[in-house]
Amino acid sequence: MTQNAFEAVADPIAAVVVKPKLETRIGPVGSMVFMGVLGIGVAFTAYSLQSDVAGAGTALALAPWLLLGLSLLIALGFEFVNGFHDTANAVATVIYTHSLPPMVAVVWSGMWNFVGVLVSSGAVAFGIISLLPVELILQVGSDAGFAMVFSLLIAAILWNLGTWYFGLPASSSHTLIGSIIGVGLSNELMHRGESATSGVDWSQAAKVGQSLLMSPLVGAVAAGMLLIALKVAVTNPKLYRAPEGLRPPPWWIRIVLVLTCTGVSFAHGSNDGQKGMGLIMLILIGIVPTAYALNRAVPDSYVPEFLALSHVVEQALVQKSEGSKAFGGDPRPVVTGFVRSREMGPDTLAATAKLVGEIAGTIEKNGSLAHIPVTGTQNVRNDMYLVDEAMRRLDKLGQPVFEERTRKEIVGYRKALENATRFIPTWVKVAVAIALGLGTMVGWRRIVVTVGEKIGKQHLTYGQGASAELVAMSTIAAADMYGLPVSTTHVLSSGVAGTMAANGSGLQWSTVRNLAMAWVLTLPAAILLSGGLFFLFRQMIAH
Repeated sequence: MTQNAFEAVADPIAAVVVKPKLETRIGPVGSMVFMGVLGIGVAFTAYSLQSDVAGAGTALALAPWLLLGLSLLIALGFEFVNGFHDTANAVATVIYTHSLPPMVAVVWSGMWNFVGVLVSSGAVAFGIISLLPVELILQVGSDAGFAMVFSLLIAAILWNLGTWYFGLPASSSHTLIGSIIGVGLSNELMHRGESATSGVDWSQAAKVGQSLLMSPLVGAVAAGMLLIALKVAVTNPKLYRAPEGLRPPPWWIRIVLVLTCTGVSFAHGSNDGQKGMGLIMLILIGIVPTAYALNRAVPDSYVPEFLALSHVVEQALVQKSEGSKAFGGDPRPVVTGFVRSREMGPDTLAATAKLVGEIAGTIEKNGSLAHIPVTGTQNVRNDMYLVDEAMRRLDKLGQPVFEERTRKEIVGYRKALENATRFIPTWVKVAVAIALGLGTMVGWRRIVVTVGEKIGKQHLTYGQGASAELVAMSTIAAADMYGLPVSTTHVLSSGVAGTMAANGSGLQWSTVRNLAMAWVLTLPAAILLSGGLFFLFRQMIAH
C-alpha cells in the first residue's frame, strides 16, 4: 500500500474534502475589463463634476480643483479598501462550498455591490454625518473642516489595511464611527474651557453603537437557530455534509447559496457604500458650495408647500417660547449653542422660530432654491441644517409638547428641509459604486481564508453557509431600511461561528479570540488614530 493510499484510508474526510483553489488570477481579458470600467468611471465622474460646477456658474482655480481631486481620491480610496476588506462576507461561503469558482464569485459579488450602491436611499450617509461636530459641519470648507474629513478617512483606511493584512474580518463601520468620535473629541479638547465631550452627539453615537454591538450577537444566535430549524425542516443529509472534492453542490443547494451571496453583496453595497457618499458630499459642499450645498433640482411645487409649513412651525415655536416674544438679534449663535450642548435656554425656541422665518423669507424673495444667489447658497444650507438639527433635538427632549396636528406639520417641514440639503448626485453614487465594486476584486483572499477555514474546526457545510448568509443579508437589509450602519463583517463571521456551534463542529478559539480582540480594539484604535491625525493636521495648518 502506498503512502498516499494509506493516508486516504486513515483519514477518509481529508480524502474527500478539498480546499478551493484561491490563487486563480483574473487574466488579461479580465484585467482589461477592470481597467476599462475604472476608466469609464473616472471619465464619467470628471465630466459630471465639471458640468455641475459650470452649471452653477462657478469657475474654480487650479488649487481648488487639485484639493477636490485629492479629497475625492481619499474618500473613494476608503470605499475601495472597504470593498476588498469586506468581500469575504459575501463570497467565502460560495467559494468554500464550491458553488462558484473563486474569481466568478468575486466578480459576481462586485457587480451586486455596484447595484446596491446605485439604488441606496442615502439615509445611512446622512446618519453618519450627523455624528460629526456641528461647528465643523457648518464650516466644512474651512481648514478645520478639511482636517476633519482627511483625519477620519485616513484613520479608517489605515486600520482597515492593518486588520486586512493580518486576515482579521474587522468592521469598516465600526472603524469609521470610531474615527468620527475621535475627531469630535480631539476638536473639543483643543478648545479649552469647554466640555471635552460636547462635540460628539452621544445619543446618535449610542444608537449607532447599539446596532454595531447587536450585529455579531444577532449573527451568531440567529444563524445557529436557523441551521437547527433547517435540520428539522429539510432532512436531506447532503445539506449538512462537507463538499466532496471540488464537486459543486446539488443544483437546488447551489441556487440558494448563490442567491444568498447575491443578497449579501447587494445589501453590503446599499449600506456600506453610503458611508463614503456622506463624506464626499461634505467635501463637495466645502469646496463647491454653489453646486452642492442646496438641491436645485427640487420641483416648483416645493416653494409654496415649504413656505406654508414654515409659517406653521414659526408660529408654533413662538407660542411655546417664554413670554411668546420675538427674538431680537442674530439667532444663529443661540441655535448653534443649543444644537451643540443639547440644553435648552430661555431663547432657544424664539431664536429657532426667527431662523425658520429668515429661511422662508430668503426662499420667498428668490422664488426657488435654484435662484438663490451664489454668495448666499452656503449660508442658506447652513441655516437649514441648523434648524433641522434643532428640531430633531427638541423632538428627542420631548420639549415643548405640540398638538398632534402641529407635530405632523413639523415632521413635514423637516422632510422639506432634508429634501433641500440631503441629496446625493447620481455621479457620486456611480463613483462610490465603482470604487466599492472594484475593491471587491482585489485582496480578498486573506479574509476569505479566515472565514472559510479558521473559524470552525470542520469544513463549512452547505447548510451552514446558507444559514449564515441568509441572516447576514436580512440583518443588513433591515438596518438599511432604518438608516443604521451595521457591520456586515460582524454579522457574517459571527454567523459562521454560530452555525459551527449549533452543528457541534467546534470552534477554533484562537481565531475567535483574535476576532473578538479586533472587535474590541477597533473603536479605541480608530478614536486615537483619527484624533491624533486631526490634532496633527490642525497644528500643521496653524503653522
